[in-house]
Amino acid sequence: MLGNINSIETMGLVDGPGIRVVIFLQGCKMRCSFCHNPEMWSTNTNLQMTSEELVRRILKYKNYFDNNGGVTFSGGEPLLQKEFLIETLKLCKTCNIHTALDTCGFGDGDYEELLEYVDLVLFDIKALDKNKYREITTRNIDASLKFLNECQRLNKKTWLRQVIVPGINDNVEYIKNLKEFIKPLKNIEKIEFLPYHLLGVEKYEKLGIKYRLDKVPAMDEKRCEELYKLFLEI
Repeated sequence: MLGNINSIETMGLVDGPGIRVVIFLQGCKMRCSFCHNPEMWSTNTNLQMTSEELVRRILKYKNYFDNNGGVTFSGGEPLLQKEFLIETLKLCKTCNIHTALDTCGFGDGDYEELLEYVDLVLFDIKALDKNKYREITTRNIDASLKFLNECQRLNKKTWLRQVIVPGINDNVEYIKNLKEFIKPLKNIEKIEFLPYHLLGVEKYEKLGIKYRLDKVPAMDEKRCEELYKLFLEI
């Protein structure tokens, strides 16, 4: 079985604990308004690898990440290549590699076997209600919530990530609602606020895709920090 891969980052420092090899899998059905990787939407790629080939590549860097880091599967949306991902995760575990999955939970369902081989889930929160979720992603929130519920059922360690975007969710009301959304969740090890940036805008221009937030400025990092502090204090 071949996996469709966009790129491989060998010294990732922000996608899980320690030093990570980050595998960006190709393909995503979401069309998030603040997505900065539109080149990963399509399933077309020039890089295909078997699970064995990919794990051999990962093992080349094991001396760097050793016991403090590991591998993170990102995208795109890695859940869209579930069978390939399961094969690869199994091989990683036989090699004693810590595994993380960076996802918004929008796949085809039935994740129990896959999650058995995942040590940490990095779950991207796009929005909290159905209408806003569809406005931001063009998709229904139900699939994402089902994945999150499955992580809860299986007691998976989880980091939650929230992109903070000016004029969309950079307000006290949203932060309070986010706190209520997270309160009943268990095994949440970390919550990250990620300031919206403009690093992907040029990619849209090159691909001839209209950028939906073309008039929205980058999120002020100090304001983002203030909102995070407010979140902790609520």
